[in-house]
Amino acid sequence: MNSLKYNFLNVCATVLLLLSSAGSAEPTAGPYEKIEQVTTELVAIIDAHKDGYPDNQQQYFNAISNLLNGAVDFRYISKKVMGPYRSQVTAKQSSLFMEKFRQGLVETYGRGIINYGNQEIVLVDRRALKDGQRTLIVKQEIRSEGDSYPLQYSMARKKTGEWMVINMTISGINLRQIFRSQFVQAAKKSGGDLDIVIANWTAESK
Repeated sequence: MNSLKYNFLNVCATVLLLLSSAGSAEPTAGPYEKIEQVTTELVAIIDAHKDGYPDNQQQYFNAISNLLNGAVDFRYISKKVMGPYRSQVTAKQSSLFMEKFRQGLVETYGRGIINYGNQEIVLVDRRALKDGQRTLIVKQEIRSEGDSYPLQYSMARKKTGEWMVINMTISGINLRQIFRSQFVQAAKKSGGDLDIVIANWTAESK
């Protein structure tokens, strides 16, 4: 079980780097182009922080967070993660949870990015977009040392025309569902006190 969780976190860390590098794409870039633009930023992020890590940990996390803002719709995902409790939170709680959610992802998986290797990342099943299409599943595979991890990015086109990631599925594991289950369990454990759930939130798989 520990080995499974370790592999899961490492793959998630890889995905986080892919998305952070995708965030440097032009706002009007297509969904495939946005996901594909990964190699330069991946190497740059590691090279810029690896030698000074962990002393430069906060700057490292900040850089990742800034890059992710252009690729991941944290507001949409965090609302979905709250599940049935979404209707119970105030605007202030919703905003705070979004920040906690983003921070938890960056800090938990960001630590694994430093150990990122030279995995081969392959885009699979690329298809032409239909006129007016606003949602899409972009599929990739991460291939490393004989292993292959399938990735699926659920993407949505915003009113601005920008494509953003709204969910990820890794080797059949739906991240949004995992975090939603975590939130619901924490809410039940706290007796429905959402302030406690939000204050103690970390985006670790249980």
